[in-house]
This record gives sequence, structure tokens and C-alpha cells, in this order.
Amino acid sequence: MTEHSDGGLERQTPAADAGLSQLPFPPVTKQHILNCSYHSWHPKYRAVTPKARLIPLPDAFLEYLRSDGIVLPPEETDHADWSDADSGIFSGGDNEEEDGDDANQDPSAHWRETHEAIERTIEELGGKVAPKLNWSAPKDATWIAATNSMECTTPNDIYLLLKSSDFITHDIAHAFDDTDEDSAEGSTSGAEIPIPYHLVLRKWITLNPAVEFRCFVRNRKLIAICQRDLNHFNFLFEMQDKLRQTIQEFFDMRLRDKFPDPNVTFDVYIPPPHDRVWLVDLNPWAQRTDPLLFSWLELLTMDEPPHSVARDVEGNEEDEDDVIDIWRPEFRLVRKDDPEAYGFTTPQYSAHKLPKDVVDASRGGDVNLREFAMQWREAQRLAEEQRQESEDED
Repeated sequence: MTEHSDGGLERQTPAADAGLSQLPFPPVTKQHILNCSYHSWHPKYRAVTPKARLIPLPDAFLEYLRSDGIVLPPEETDHADWSDADSGIFSGGDNEEEDGDDANQDPSAHWRETHEAIERTIEELGGKVAPKLNWSAPKDATWIAATNSMECTTPNDIYLLLKSSDFITHDIAHAFDDTDEDSAEGSTSGAEIPIPYHLVLRKWITLNPAVEFRCFVRNRKLIAICQRDLNHFNFLFEMQDKLRQTIQEFFDMRLRDKFPDPNVTFDVYIPPPHDRVWLVDLNPWAQRTDPLLFSWLELLTMDEPPHSVARDVEGNEEDEDDVIDIWRPEFRLVRKDDPEAYGFTTPQYSAHKLPKDVVDASRGGDVNLREFAMQWREAQRLAEEQRQESEDED
């Protein structure tokens, strides 16, 4: 892709034509993955992040997330007759008459302190929160929530999202996939590095997706910036220089010399009047992170700001940090006539909208779940057709 003079972009043939058999990533270490975990970086940057609280998760809670099916703790408002026994989603109250086991009646029995901490934190943060784990938020599971968003007002809202999300499953089962076993300093081949899992609860605020940006850092230099939301926003083009400067100043002051790794991506939010940056997330410099409007080969091979030494008026060398460099990171936006502005006819994360346990069950002998899966796919297809017809009419 090539940046136009107005900040848009055009597609080019994939850079795989360069003859590379694989992307030239530096070794991705387990320590780098841990450095990008929310619990690791949040204490350093708490002053510039949206309000959040972290709750350490015991092994019993992680086992609950790994377990099959979706069984929720009972609530005072539970009505067992509202539950569909074929849906695979139950409240613990549904099992009270069938099974005397406390764990089946209330899966939180083994992590009651965690459950109570979640209740207190929701109240402390104003009654509405958005959850995530160390690296991922359950954005792919919002289809199952009553609000069709990550807004949660009860612990069960949180559990439902976490249990329905492939992204969360990746965090707890595949966090160290594709890492280099031997490159971590002081590590031993095959050594296990424990992951201190945390539930992150962020105070719920409505963000304007137009001013969320993903930023790419290579060798402690900010080399590229792009939109996170892949829709066209015309006003961004008029603000492009200001936004780039604001992000660059934030990076120079807050991240460049303070994050332990030289390569990383970070997400920011710049609300009106667009002169303050909020750090939303830090992501590994690895193929698992979506490069959005770039390709990873571009990011791994594009030019960096040149190293130079300046001299003051008396001819003495100055520190290069004092040099005002005309080099600027590449900033990509979606233009009105760009394919990215109209090519996303499938809803985001639609590939994740059928729960894995439902898919697995549909392949077995359970007729009810197979029918449920087929009905769900048909409902999704009809909804998509209606949405497309509405767009065409507009």
C-alpha cells in the first residue's frame, strides 16, 4: 500500500514478491509477550490510561473459563423458566433441583472472593465496566450480550462475554504461541514462565472510534500510525498533522525510553480537543497483532528516522534527542474512495459469532444443538442481508 499526498492509501501487490519465505521478525520472546500484558505495563502508565482496576485471577477461575459450556452463578433475579435447556447457556439456579453439588449450583463457589471483588469493582467504577484479560478484550463475543457491546453491569455479564470469546481462549491457552524459547535473556529452553492472569475492569465510557489509532514502534522509533476503525472520517484529514505531532510527543515523553522492549505497538485515544493522548493498550511486535492499514512486511522493512548528531552554535556536539528532525512517521487514513471504507460488508468478528461448544456439538449426535446452530447461521445470514439492503437504499 502507498500513502497518497492526502493521507489515503492505495493497494499494491503483496511484498512477498521480494522473495522472502517468512516475515523478518526479530525473535519474539515470552518476556516480550509478558511486557505487553496489561498487569505489567499499567502501573507505569496509569496516569495516562482510562480508569481501570485489576483483579488477580486464581487457578479455579481460570479452570472455569477453560471448562465446556456456559454455567453462570445464580443471581437474585434468576428465573429458571427463562432458560433454554438446549442453548448451552445456563444460570446456576437452573441446576438446583437436578443436582445437589454446590459447584454445579454456583460455579463461583470455588472463587467466591474473586466474584465478590468483581461486584465491588463494578460498583466502585460507577456500575458499568468493560472487561478484558491480560492481552485481549472479548470484542468477538459482544453478539451474545444484551447491549451488543462490552458494557457490563453485573459479574454474570462479564462471565458470559469471557466464556463466549475466542480471544479470551487464546489468552489463557495460547499466550506464548510462536515465541522463541531460547532468545529470552536468562531463559532455559523449554522452561515454563508462569503467567499472572488478571481480569481488567475498565470504567465504561463511550469512545468515538474515529479518534482511536494504532501506532508502530521499531527500534524505539515511531515509524507508523493508522486508524483503528476502518471507516472513512473526512475530518481526520484536516487534523492529520496535529494528530501526528500529538502522538509523537506522547511517545517521546511517555514510551520511547520507558518501555522495556525496542519494538512494540500501542493503541491510543485522542478525544476533543485532541491535545491529550490516552494510552489504551500495548500489543506485541508480532504477527498476532493486526497491522490494520499496513502489512507487516512494510512495517518490518520501511525506513526509520536517520541517526544524526547536531552541533550547537559553538560547534559542540549535542545529544541527538535535542535534534529536531523533519522525518515524520507515516500516517494512514481511510479515504472516501478507498476500498477499505466500503469493503467490510461482513460485521467485525463475524467469524467468531457462533460459540465453539455449539459448533462442536452440532457435529455430534445432539439434534437439538445441531438445529440451534443451523438456525443461528440462518438468522445471521438474514440479518446481514437486511443490513446490506438498508445500506444500498441509503
